[in-house]
Order: sequence, then structure tokens, then C-alpha cells
Amino acid sequence: MISNRQLIDKINSYGKQQKPFFLVVDFEQKNPQLFDIDQLQNEQISVAFPTFQTNESSNKTKLDNIIINKQPISYVEYKKGFDVVQHNLHYGNSFLTNYTTSTPIELNCDLNTLYEQATAKYKINFKNKWICFSPEIFVQTKARKIYSYPMKGTIDASIPNAEKIILIDAKEKAEHYTIVDLIRNDLSMVAHHIQVNRFRYIDTLKTSSKTLLQVSSEICGELPMDYLHHLGDIIFTLLPAGSISGAPKAKTIEIIQEAESKPRGYYTGVAFYFDGKELDSCVLIRFVEKINNNYFYKSGGGITTNSIPEKEYQELIDKIYVPSI
Repeated sequence: MISNRQLIDKINSYGKQQKPFFLVVDFEQKNPQLFDIDQLQNEQISVAFPTFQTNESSNKTKLDNIIINKQPISYVEYKKGFDVVQHNLHYGNSFLTNYTTSTPIELNCDLNTLYEQATAKYKINFKNKWICFSPEIFVQTKARKIYSYPMKGTIDASIPNAEKIILIDAKEKAEHYTIVDLIRNDLSMVAHHIQVNRFRYIDTLKTSSKTLLQVSSEICGELPMDYLHHLGDIIFTLLPAGSISGAPKAKTIEIIQEAESKPRGYYTGVAFYFDGKELDSCVLIRFVEKINNNYFYKSGGGITTNSIPEKEYQELIDKIYVPSI
């Protein structure tokens, strides 16, 4: 197994050669995996990105509906980790901490069928071990510019005046400001002329059971002329994604490790596709993992000093869904 530094050097070489690749990096950055594009089929990895798709089965299993039976942890158990986060927030160790949990679920299908049925901007089936149907871009490059689109703030679209409610909510507004500031600072480490092109706009996400509204922003910076020669360094400088860690990032990651008590693995990591010219990537959220023939859906949300634990608990349950037509 190669070190992260060796992997970064290899990605730098691929960038310099303009050689396409697919990369997945776990949240803890302990088991990143790099693949040549022609390796994916042999590795049993299916990918559907906006500009790239591996071959999918022509004999898709048709289901009238995806059924998820959720078995979330108790509120009492959730509150233990929440209190760890709140303690650190009140002492000023963090301004925003993303706190997540793992929910056992029962499905009426296997992971392959779930992957095929789901619709999302980004989809990955990783060796039938986990699947991801992510709505969230991490970073993209376009014509020597780098873009990030952090998502913070979710509400059920069926709630009367849902868009107005989410946009004026003080807690959600503070959380979004914090993440936008963090991403601006992160991008400034690899690019210059950082600016926020769009601030707190609404994305609509259709799921198998409801429609959700999510609040996003668009941040942009200008990359150096030779950025492809340093593509690996750029990627690992930006990790982990700020939207699913918090601020300040280093201390907040320590808080996450204490509150969650076990590694996240690939959940909330990042997947990257490089086509030889431009980089695209997604945050590994909306994530189902198979462990010993049991299924677990991982979800969570950003916690601030203004967070209400009952609402945060409900949000992590609401995020357990399959996006489908």
C-alpha cells in the first residue's frame, strides 16, 4: 500500500500527462484508492457523473417503489454525541461541527438494484460494498477556474412557505455563512481571486417519498497556469470537505472523532473524476453501506450553538431517502 505522498505524486503525474483517473478518498484519508478509468469495470465499480458514466446493466430490475425501513438510534443515544459537540461549541473549540450517525435499515432490494433505480447528480456503486447518490459537488475545474458549491440547510418542500422559512432561519443562516467562509479560505490555499458568485440559492431534490429544498452557494477562484502538474497536492490540500466537517477544520475533526466514537470510512469522503482536462468531484453523502449482509444508511447535519437537538435528530432521519423519479 502506497503512502498518501506517493499517491499525491502519482496524481500529479497523471495531471501532467493529462491522463484520466477515478479517485475515492475516505474521510480520515487512511485508505484513498486511485483507479485508471479502464480498471473500473474489472474492479466492479459503477460510476455515473454528469460528464462520465461506466456501463450499466441493460437488464435493470424494475421496482414500483424503493422501500426503506429505518431503525434510527434512539434520541437518548443521539443526544450523547450531540452534547459532546455542544460542549465544545460553547467553549469556542468549534463554530460549526457536522455530527453524523449510522442508521440500520431494511431494503426491498440489493445495492445493485438500489444504484440502478436511484437518480442523482452523482452515483457510485463501490464493489457492492457501499453506494452513494450524492447531490453535492465538492470542487470542479473549468477553464483554469475552481468552483465549490457547499450545501447547508434542508427542509421538506411540502411545509407551507418552506423556502422562506429555511432562508430566514437564524441557525441555518449562521451555519451557511460559516461554511461559505471556510470554503473561501480553503480555496485560497490553492487558488487566488476568490469570490462568491451566488449566495444561498435553493436546490430542489426529489426523493422516493418527498421533495426537499436545500440551500447552496457558489464559490470560485482562479488556479495557477500549471495547476495540472500539482493536481494531487491541490486535492489533498482541500480535504476533508468543509461542508461535512466544520470550522475550524482541524479542531472540529477531533471533536467529530470524540462525538461519533468510530471512523466514518468513505462516508463524507470525496470521489473525483479527471477526464484529462478538467476535474469533477462529489461529497460522499446519501450513503448506504453493506456490512455482513446488513445495510446502514449514514446521515447527519451541521450543529451550532443555536441547534435544537430534537430538530437535528429529525433532520438526520429525514435525510434517509433514495432520490428517484
